[in-house]
Amino acid sequence: MSCCEPSTPVDAAQIRPQAGIPSLDEMLEISRELGGGMMQSDVVVDDVHCGGCIRTIEKGLSALDKIDSVRLNLSTGWLSVKWKRENIDPKLLFSTLKQLGYSAHLAQDQPSDKDPVLRELMIALGVAGFAAANIMLLSVSVWSGAEDATRDLFHWISALLAIPAVGIAGRPFFRPAFKALKAGRLNMDVPISLAVVLALLMSIYETANHGENAYFDASVTLLFFLLIGRTLDHIMRARARGAVKTLLQMMPRGAIVTGKDGAKDYVRLEAIEPGMKITVPLGERIPVDGRIISGTSDFDCSIVNGESAPLTVSVGGHLRAGVMNLSGPVEIEAIATSSNSFIAEIQTMMEAAETGKQKYRRIADRAAAIYAPAVHLLALFTFIGWMVMGFGWHEAAYAAVAVLIITCPCALGLAVPIVQVVAAGKLFSDGIMVKDGVALEKLADVDYAVFDKTGTLTSGMPQLNGEREYDAKIMQIAVSMASFSHHPYSRALVEQGHDNGIDLVKLDDVNEVPGSGIIAKFGGDEYRLGRSDWALSNADKAKAGVVLSRAGKLLELFEFQDQLRPAAASSINALKTMGIEAEILSGDQEANVAKIASELGDVVYSFGVTPAQKAERLQSLASQGHKTLMVGDGINDAPALASAHVSIAPASAADVGRNASDMIFLRDSLDAVPRAVGVSRMAKTLIQQNFGLAIAYNMIAVPLAVFGYATPLIAALAMSSSSILVTLNALRLKFANPGGGAREIAPRTLKSRKSSGRAPQQSTLKPEQGA
Repeated sequence: MSCCEPSTPVDAAQIRPQAGIPSLDEMLEISRELGGGMMQSDVVVDDVHCGGCIRTIEKGLSALDKIDSVRLNLSTGWLSVKWKRENIDPKLLFSTLKQLGYSAHLAQDQPSDKDPVLRELMIALGVAGFAAANIMLLSVSVWSGAEDATRDLFHWISALLAIPAVGIAGRPFFRPAFKALKAGRLNMDVPISLAVVLALLMSIYETANHGENAYFDASVTLLFFLLIGRTLDHIMRARARGAVKTLLQMMPRGAIVTGKDGAKDYVRLEAIEPGMKITVPLGERIPVDGRIISGTSDFDCSIVNGESAPLTVSVGGHLRAGVMNLSGPVEIEAIATSSNSFIAEIQTMMEAAETGKQKYRRIADRAAAIYAPAVHLLALFTFIGWMVMGFGWHEAAYAAVAVLIITCPCALGLAVPIVQVVAAGKLFSDGIMVKDGVALEKLADVDYAVFDKTGTLTSGMPQLNGEREYDAKIMQIAVSMASFSHHPYSRALVEQGHDNGIDLVKLDDVNEVPGSGIIAKFGGDEYRLGRSDWALSNADKAKAGVVLSRAGKLLELFEFQDQLRPAAASSINALKTMGIEAEILSGDQEANVAKIASELGDVVYSFGVTPAQKAERLQSLASQGHKTLMVGDGINDAPALASAHVSIAPASAADVGRNASDMIFLRDSLDAVPRAVGVSRMAKTLIQQNFGLAIAYNMIAVPLAVFGYATPLIAALAMSSSSILVTLNALRLKFANPGGGAREIAPRTLKSRKSSGRAPQQSTLKPEQGA
């Protein structure tokens, strides 16, 4: 049984309603549509302190038929529940949580205080510190030789200070312990509360019977040190995810919306709907994703792309939520709700990154399953052992109290979650979003990297070769077909057509074939725009570039120029220094792929590769024992992204590509890839170190407590220190620079796949001619 696991399974039929349960409408209002009839509801659970709490809540709620999945974030207390719309039942959810021993409230109903938990901890810490200092002064008088009535007087004065102090300062421990016991389970606060109460009761008994020794100073000082540890832990966990918290605090709470009658009203952020016209003044942030319909201004887009230089956006330009308006008022049309905008997407991915069930997290959960009963049994055996050895019940109880405190599994419970939180925050500050915490574990094991070319290694913004002149009628058809695609080459054609004032023509039966091109009918003829091996008849397949064909015959050849992403060469080199070989798989022509590969250095490549062949190559690498990272951006990369051991896509990727990937990097620079690998590897090392610290602590501390070498005060210091040490070790990642700092390198001699001769880099693919 886990330290926070219910002794009996939750029976939905036995659940009784509780006060404060939100209505169905309130629950639906804060829930997000996930597609396929699924919705996600977020609530905040109070008094979550350890991995056992996570296990209890997730296991208890997952047993309910109406709930599909649950995920609890230790650092924030946010509980994400996924269920079908028709199954949403706030009464069932909140009553089950109460039966498990936890109270909760809707995520949007959090208290107005900036941090009520920290406020309570600081008050408790102040009370405990004041009482401990004064009781220690009284204890000095007793230790100095006070006897009989004088000693009893000092003891009773100490009792008058200690009893209310313990009642107030102990609330952060007593409340969750009481809830746990009421629910028929154990958690880490139960042995702490038991130890404090035992020390206080022993002291009252001694004082009432005119005993020489009282432990009022021990019980209050014990609480003082425990509160120091919990307060520091709370502060450091909050700092670990401070980037997202700061981001959310900067977001506006609402916006000025212009109605159909022209009247302007202030609308709460949650009430903004797509289609609403929003006025964004100078100095304000964009509240939701939108499109400018009036005005031009400079915007600070660093939140999106990491670039400090302002970006000028005019009518028709799209803006992400969180972007800062720098130079003038604009009016935008909302294209998403706040729950579906860029900031919400970031927050959702951060929550997922912090709560993924890594291998080490599962190990910690299994250890927690036997920890609590073992602690209480060990304390009982210690008490019995001391009594059998002939010591008095005072000494035996004193040793048992020390065991209860020193064996608290705080360090073990924090070993994995705190590293996950810090790693997710570190990657976020580097412009990298993690969709699942398990991806960090997978990325740490990567030994091979496969890159798409267009839009991944390159900027994805190719330009049509301006040295040639194209027939106006042919350009009109090509631009019209390209307007149906988001492929970088298609966007370049559309941009060129817009610059030249080309009008679009009406096409019929338009269809985009991933990895090949666009097919459409015009004037009764079939036109194809795309790869030559797909668009042209056999006689003309040797054309290199993007072609426009009619009935299989070449009409025009379009040539494009593209540039490498910033830090692309240095990023490939950084991966090699990490022992990760790189490879390029591209559907482009050999000349274009070879040019990019030569600029990157010693990189093997395959050209003319179809989406299916990319996926086959990933599967082949897996069969050879490689843990492969796939970096791609297009619809044609989605199968490969899904087939890889772990995958990363740029924010500019198609929706299918972003959905198929495990991570997303927001900035233009490709150094996000080695940075992500470096952070994941350091996170894995820190988790292993934290496990080692937790195990070493228990191997040293527990025998000392059992044999009486650690008093309850020393036990409190040791337990708090172990938690702080684990947290500080995790915070090293926040200030480190793993995988970063690589500089651009000069191109080296190119080795194509045919000429490299290196076994790990040889492929079963057969490069094809074509665009």
